[in-house]
Amino acid sequence: VQLQASGGGLVQAGGSLRLSCAASRRTYVMGWFRQPPGMEREFVVVTTWSGDTSYYADSVKGRFTISRDNAKNTVYLQMNSLKPEDTAVYYCAAGYGFGSRINDFSYWGQGTLVTVSS
Repeated sequence: VQLQASGGGLVQAGGSLRLSCAASRRTYVMGWFRQPPGMEREFVVVTTWSGDTSYYADSVKGRFTISRDNAKNTVYLQMNSLKPEDTAVYYCAAGYGFGSRINDFSYWGQGTLVTVSS
């Protein structure tokens, strides 16, 4: 499975961005992780392609929303009310188990940088 992430950029605090991740084919779940500068990669959200279940990290709950376009094999991450601490390289990932650990995902995109200025 090949994943192509896009949509990163520079935004002011309080602003919004939408990330996209196009998959060459669907697996069971898609997720987003992020890696802030100098820090470990961390979980953001996971969802099933059927859309029946999503799970968000507490740090983004209520601000970020994951959605899917099954016809395009694409998932989106709508990020609102962005904060400087959301600055990170964002990675999309695909896998076969519903989880929040890095090892739960078998395929990874190349990452897209999101920078939130204060």
